[in-house]
Amino acid sequence: MRVLMPVAVRQAPRTRATNDHFKRQMTRVLIIKTSSMGDIVHNLPVIADMRSERPEFVIDWVVEEAYVDLVRMTRGVTRVIPIALRRWRQQHGDANARAERREFLAHLRAEKYDVVLDTQGLLKSALIARRARLNAHGVRVGFSFALAREPIARLFYDRGYGVDQRLHAIERMRKLAAATFGYAGKDLGLPRFEIDVPLAHFDWLPRASVEASDSINGDARGAAPYAVLLHATARPEKAWPAERWVELIGILCAAGIAAVLPSGNAGERAAAEVLAHKANVLMGDESLRAIVAPAMPLPEAAALLAGARVVVGVDTGLLHLAAALDAPTVGLFGATPRWRYAPYWSPHAVNLGSYGELGAQPAVSAVVEALERLHLVAGGTSAALVEKEAAVFRIARPRRQRAP
Repeated sequence: MRVLMPVAVRQAPRTRATNDHFKRQMTRVLIIKTSSMGDIVHNLPVIADMRSERPEFVIDWVVEEAYVDLVRMTRGVTRVIPIALRRWRQQHGDANARAERREFLAHLRAEKYDVVLDTQGLLKSALIARRARLNAHGVRVGFSFALAREPIARLFYDRGYGVDQRLHAIERMRKLAAATFGYAGKDLGLPRFEIDVPLAHFDWLPRASVEASDSINGDARGAAPYAVLLHATARPEKAWPAERWVELIGILCAAGIAAVLPSGNAGERAAAEVLAHKANVLMGDESLRAIVAPAMPLPEAAALLAGARVVVGVDTGLLHLAAALDAPTVGLFGATPRWRYAPYWSPHAVNLGSYGELGAQPAVSAVVEALERLHLVAGGTSAALVEKEAAVFRIARPRRQRAP
């Protein structure tokens, strides 16, 4: 893409006096973290730390257009600069796309920055960092060769910092920012997510009785208790088996919790409709049923998550957003290491899946046990499911006859 072509790498020497001046004077910071949603959620504690440790900073952020609203809901971000790399790749040679790239570059270069911090560590993000303008003592900072997801990105920074690779993704970014802004070594505590979610009303949700409505918290006030089931993922290996979703929907509805199935595109909506149909057929005339949520913008989706009695989902951006909003969550980490990505900051988050070998998807009984721990279903429900699952292996099967 023409506007992001590499330019000559400037490796200007930095003296101790220059570094001291940099720490005292810097005020305007550009964060580069363009995608994906989960990575952006993981980057939000960096902003909260900076607001706490360096309240004088003015913070701008470059982000993919699909996630602009998420960054705009984050306290402490002054200017959001949208980029459309994903869409522009599909519109190669299009005149409108070229005009949009020029407009993006104008917005990017409208300010001079004291620090451009690339927390993504990819070549594409490093090239964006190189295109941003710096003040006289400004620097571009990112991960070291060993830590950058694409090591070549380090060539485009003035400084690269190494952190422990064994840390959770959030902690790696927090430590990068702490090293950059001079508060490394300070105990920052658990991650904080300072997100302002708008109020929303969902008239498609089943309504609660007057007595129940008075006890419901969240932006979906007046709705019957509901669970959001995040079944969709772009990576098939992350998916939880369809029959387990159907069984879980029946258990939730039996406990008086409606099941809501969101979707982000036509394919995900079709999958949600299949799951809802199968579950509703099995439940028959039950009053609570599985519901396929209509399409909605990200701020409304955030409100839906914030008001849920529980969010159960595979490793996807909306699951991390739900945990950041302090909604009770049950994460299904079958294909990704939960020590690196799972929500760990909330007492309302239960994460299922192996720390070591990947590929083993959690059983329904494990999910229900998590719901018991969150006091959402009656105690003993998971034990009954375990007994039901174990019974399958106790069925006597005729031995296969040997061939003569």
